[in-house]
Amino acid sequence: MPLYRKYRPQQLEEVVGQEHIKKALTNAITTNKISHAYLFTGPRGTGKTSTARIFAKSLNCVEGPTVHPCGKCGNCIDITNSTPMDVIEIDAASNRSVEDAQHILERVMYAPVNSRYKIYIIDEVHMLSTTAFNALLKTLEEPPKNVIFILATTEVHKVLDTIKSRCQRYDFRRITTDDIVNHLRMISTKEGINITDDALISIAKNSAGGMRDSIALLEQLSVLGGEITTAEIDNLLGRLSFDLLNEFSQKIVESKPNEAIEILEKVYNSGNEPVQILTNLLDYFRNLLVVKTCSKEIAIELSQLNDLQIEALLKQSAPLDAHQIVFLVNKCSEYIKELKTTNNPKLWLEVGVIDLANLTQNTTLEKLQERITRLESGAPVQVQQAAPAPARPVTPATPKPAPQAAAPAKELKVVEEFSPMPKPAPSTPAGNDLASLWGQLLECVSSAPTRALLKQWSNPVEISADGVILSVKNEIFLKQFTDGAKREVLQNAINTMFGKEVELTVRLPKAGEPAVSPRLSSAAPTAPAAPEKEQPKPAPLKEETPPIEEESIEDDEKEVSLTSYNAHSEDYYMHSDTVNLALQVFDGKIIE
Repeated sequence: MPLYRKYRPQQLEEVVGQEHIKKALTNAITTNKISHAYLFTGPRGTGKTSTARIFAKSLNCVEGPTVHPCGKCGNCIDITNSTPMDVIEIDAASNRSVEDAQHILERVMYAPVNSRYKIYIIDEVHMLSTTAFNALLKTLEEPPKNVIFILATTEVHKVLDTIKSRCQRYDFRRITTDDIVNHLRMISTKEGINITDDALISIAKNSAGGMRDSIALLEQLSVLGGEITTAEIDNLLGRLSFDLLNEFSQKIVESKPNEAIEILEKVYNSGNEPVQILTNLLDYFRNLLVVKTCSKEIAIELSQLNDLQIEALLKQSAPLDAHQIVFLVNKCSEYIKELKTTNNPKLWLEVGVIDLANLTQNTTLEKLQERITRLESGAPVQVQQAAPAPARPVTPATPKPAPQAAAPAKELKVVEEFSPMPKPAPSTPAGNDLASLWGQLLECVSSAPTRALLKQWSNPVEISADGVILSVKNEIFLKQFTDGAKREVLQNAINTMFGKEVELTVRLPKAGEPAVSPRLSSAAPTAPAAPEKEQPKPAPLKEETPPIEEESIEDDEKEVSLTSYNAHSEDYYMHSDTVNLALQVFDGKIIE
């Protein structure tokens, strides 16, 4: 008998893990609150079918319903031997048609023969066809008395919602590595299998939380004889050892593609598959990232490596940044996908290793690509400034040599990258007249389309540290500075100009204020006139952009499509004056 069947749990407390499910079913049996339908879902090998059998045994035991079935009565023995009359196990993968479902419905109507309940355990229920599901639906909703359905599946998303809503759902979780190791140690002791603790941890990690897979691998290793170590498991599973991966990855980290390819040839010629090689390398880089970013205690828990291996990873990750390790992980993942679809896996394996081994060059290319993306999007680019050299200590005993007259003084090298953003104005504005302040404010606006719109279709009413008030041409532009993104741009410019948060008000012109002009004429916009006497006009603004002749937007804006690129289009004011002039002269259009 296989070990996974020999050590299948016979009581609820023997089920490894799943404490939440064991508690719920125990309470249901104790309080006699038994539902007519249950849905057990979770990864393979986590105890779904075993729990269903134990639950059926607890309900039909002659001493039951009981949490501790006797295991000696006829019902318990029949369920243990998989030969019961009233507990019917159905494999939905091979009985998925509507005829099979109808056959079940015919037998549902009969009362149990020897037991308290007639229980149907349908394994892999997601394999049933839609018509078979619909045939079971009515019976599942209102089954006859003393009939219980237990549905088990690994892919619950494929089960119809109408079925799930009629069942009590229990989600089985992956079994923890510690629980698997403890259970494997118990089996090894009883079976006389000589195996190290590291090997048990390796088995548990390979099973991905499934107990059945772990026990099956332990049984396969038991035929090797002698002490079973991690090396035997790596050879059996075709995995690379930690020491080999450490040497291999070191050549990649040091950007030595020639030496990395030499190691790759040895690994490949040993019979390892390309996908398996990169998968092992991906897992190694994942552990390297965990060690780099987490404390030693957490790293040991997550990676399940010993102290010596953790120390080796710490030493290797010291000169690396976390983003470089993430880059290696992403590259490994990309090439694994490529290997699964290509007809020449060895070629792509070599290309992938060479690409990984150019770590420094590739990360530099990524930075250049990010910089180009920022420049194209108009985002600001950081200015890199060389750090000044540290001051040399002055020793009184040693006189300083006189400087040579011909030797030029060393200048501080400043590497300034191109930025499309204008330089911010000083925190304290120079000048106090409205025209001067208006010009300084426009210089602080970072967006060229917003700056052009303000020049052409707005007037300054008040600009001071207490508040800024602007008037705009019409409702179209008012909405852009109240609800749109242009308000944030303008607010940032004002805050930059005054060096603090200043209240912004944008409104339509009031009575008595000058109308908004579509061009910057020789007469600059003025502040609102006082009722007692006329305020003097400020100095004229310097005209920086070609004037745009005003046309009646109010009369024509409903008739002219916004997609036509002329002076009536709202988009016309979203671009710089140079772009608008070129579009007018050459009758051009913007192509996204």
